[in-house]
Amino acid sequence: MTGPLDDDSTDPESLALLRLIAAGGSSAVRCALIERFGGAARVLAAGVAGWRDAGLPEDAVAALSAALSAAVAPPTAIAWLREPAHHLIGWHQDDYPPLLRKSPNPPLALFVAGDPSLLWQPSIAVVGSRGPTPGGRENARDFARAFVASGLVVGSGMAAGIDTAAHEATLDAGGRTIAVLGTGPDVPYPRGNTRLHARIVGAGAIVSEYLPGTGPVAFHFPSRNRILAGLSVATVVIEAAERSGALITARLASEAGREVFAVPGSIHNPLARGCHRLIRDGAGLVASAQEVIDAVSPQIAALAQDLQQQLGAPIQPAAAVGTDARSGSGVDDPDYQKLWRALGHYPTAMDQLVQRTGLTAAAVSSMLLLMELDGRVFSQHGRYFRSR
Repeated sequence: MTGPLDDDSTDPESLALLRLIAAGGSSAVRCALIERFGGAARVLAAGVAGWRDAGLPEDAVAALSAALSAAVAPPTAIAWLREPAHHLIGWHQDDYPPLLRKSPNPPLALFVAGDPSLLWQPSIAVVGSRGPTPGGRENARDFARAFVASGLVVGSGMAAGIDTAAHEATLDAGGRTIAVLGTGPDVPYPRGNTRLHARIVGAGAIVSEYLPGTGPVAFHFPSRNRILAGLSVATVVIEAAERSGALITARLASEAGREVFAVPGSIHNPLARGCHRLIRDGAGLVASAQEVIDAVSPQIAALAQDLQQQLGAPIQPAAAVGTDARSGSGVDDPDYQKLWRALGHYPTAMDQLVQRTGLTAAAVSSMLLLMELDGRVFSQHGRYFRSR
C-alpha cells in the first residue's frame, strides 16, 4: 500500500502507478503487465519490447504506448496522497482486498481516504433508490444498525436516498462503513453529502478507482458498482424501481458469485418492482437483517479461512496464548503473538494496534477478524479488546 508521501520525497512506484492509472485503457491489460513484471515501475521500465515479450498483442502495445506517452502522474493526485489517511493500493500490493481481487474486472488500483483495513473485513452492501419511501429509508437504517450490531461493515455508494440512510445509520450506531464513489475520492457527490463524506473519512473508508479531482461522469457510476459488489460478501437491495442502478449492483454481485438479497414491498409501490424482479430471478427474499446475517455466515467463515491461509498464522484455543510467547503453546507466528500482546482488556482503536505492532493495517485487520471468529477478541464501535 502506498501513501502518504513526504513533501520532499518521490516514490517511484507511486508515480509509475499514477501514470498507469492516468493512461487509462483496459484494467485487465495493465493488471496483467503488473503481474508479469512485479510492479508498476517495472512495467514502465520494460517498455514496448518488454510488453511484446510478455505476449501483449500488438494493438494493445500500440495503444498503451500512445497513452503513456501523454500520461503523467497528476500533481493533484500526488498532493492528495501527501495528506494524512490518504492511500493508494495497487493491484500488485499485499493490501489489495482479497475479495475484490477474486471478482470480475477488478480495478488497477484504489484510492482510499480513511481506514484501508476495512476493505479486508466482511461487509454487506446496502443499496436502493435515490428517492425512497419513508418506509424504505427506515428499512435501510434498521438493516444497517443490525449489521453493525453483528460486527459487519456496511458498504454503499453514498448516493442520495437508501445509500445515504445506510451510511448515516451505520455511523450513528458507532459502526464502520465503506463508500465507493463514482468520482475522485476527494469529490463528494451529491454535494449535499459533503458532511457525510467527511464523516466517513473519519470513521470509515472512502474508496474510488478514479484520480483525485475527477468530477461526476455518468458512466462512472455503474462502473463503480462492480467495486462495491466485489468488496462485499453480499448485496441487499432495499427499494428499487425496475430500472435502477441498484439492480446493476445486484447483477454484478451475482456475477461475482456473491449472495444477493431483496426486501419485498407492496405490489402497488413502484419502488418495490425492482426487488420483486430480483426475487423472481433468484435473489433471496428477506424481511430482516438477521436473515441476511444467518445466510452469509458460511461465506464469512470461508473468508476467515482464506485469510488465515494467507497470513499463515494458526488460530489456537484461547488458553494457549498468554501475554507472552510460551514454549509449547502451539502459537508459532510472532506477528500473531505481537498483536495479542498489543491488545488489552480495554477497547483499542485499529490505528493504535497498527502503531503498537508495526504490522500493516491489512495484516492486523485479518488477524483480528480470525480472533473475533474464534471468540478471543470482541469489537465495540470499531475498537478491539480481549474477551474476558
